[in-house]
Amino acid sequence: MRSWPEVTIPVVPGSGPGLRLHDSASDQVRPITAQGTATLYVCGITPYDATHLGHAATYLTFDMVQRVLRDQGLDVRYVQNVTDVDDPLIERAQRDGIRWQDLAERETDLFRFDMEALRISPPDEYLGAVETMDLVVTAVERLLDSGQAYRLEDGTGDVYFDVATDDRFGYVSRYDAQTMLELSAERGGDPDRAGKRNRLDPLLWKGKRDGDPSWPSSLGAGRPGWHIECAAIALEHLGEQIDIQGGGEDLRFPHHECSAAHAEAITGLVPFAGHYTHAGMIGYDGEKMSKSLGNLVKVSGLTRDGVEPMVIRLALLRGHYRDYREWTDDYLDASERTLSLWREAVRRPIAPAAEATIATMRACLANDLDTDGAVEAVTRWANQRPAHNDSGLAVQAMEDAVDALLGIKL
Repeated sequence: MRSWPEVTIPVVPGSGPGLRLHDSASDQVRPITAQGTATLYVCGITPYDATHLGHAATYLTFDMVQRVLRDQGLDVRYVQNVTDVDDPLIERAQRDGIRWQDLAERETDLFRFDMEALRISPPDEYLGAVETMDLVVTAVERLLDSGQAYRLEDGTGDVYFDVATDDRFGYVSRYDAQTMLELSAERGGDPDRAGKRNRLDPLLWKGKRDGDPSWPSSLGAGRPGWHIECAAIALEHLGEQIDIQGGGEDLRFPHHECSAAHAEAITGLVPFAGHYTHAGMIGYDGEKMSKSLGNLVKVSGLTRDGVEPMVIRLALLRGHYRDYREWTDDYLDASERTLSLWREAVRRPIAPAAEATIATMRACLANDLDTDGAVEAVTRWANQRPAHNDSGLAVQAMEDAVDALLGIKL
């Protein structure tokens, strides 16, 4: 699948402290221990109603992770999927009277456009579910062969993962059984499906249904479950263990819990990811912004209304990435003023020395992505008056640092 164009990121002399990032499995902010190359998998969109600000905030979070790691001298190997065949997508296409393939293509194109506008670094591998069927089939076969998966005996051809074979199941989310059951029912699971061994067992392969898209395979005609898709892609393109698995807080369970369980069952290696990192939700009118609620503020809608993408990016950098944030137009107004201040500062012929401000930015971002602290440091610098012995070199240094570390083009 085609990604979007690469973002040119300036190199800023020096480096900051190593990145410390929150891990949901331990509920601790811990160092990223990668050497040489850091591996990152971020779960992608199901392409309908793309791209709302909740999406944008999540992918911005992991763009920031990449920028900090690269500034520290690491390479980053980044993979992202697109769940371009799934029940919600098919249901939306049927509702709107269009082919599910056309809906997926249209919304994925819009997502690419929005990511490019926001200067989000593209993944090295950008893969749709429909182009990774062989990977999924092989993964499911391995789980069946090891006895960690089973077929339902109702003739549907459905295959499920047996959570009872995983004595660590639940360690990623740290939720109790009742909470997991409730979230499974809310987020695409089927805890009340007859014939399952355990109500929490997730679907690996959905057998062919009349009117439903399906693919021929050694498992029988059908299509992948949601969680095995990401496990299979990550294992193929990043290796048996990765440094960071990322996504929104709503993926903590069941998606990341189950995809980690699948990967660990296939490889026998624990943990699948050194960090399971989750971005908080963006709210609007008192509710989490989501497709199901329909309370979406879309990046494309804001840009059509004349809002500059850099204003949107800066607005999404305010507040901590793990916090729930209620979106209002005040975010845009404040960010527009801040961006204007920064741009005025770098248009001066000379500017205050930049070294201390850049060091503060690096320290803030290395501390679990304290973007508020980094933004405030730039604003303090922009409000300073140059002294007689200040240099024009500081102007370029700050312009490069704001671009490289925050992704804001001044």
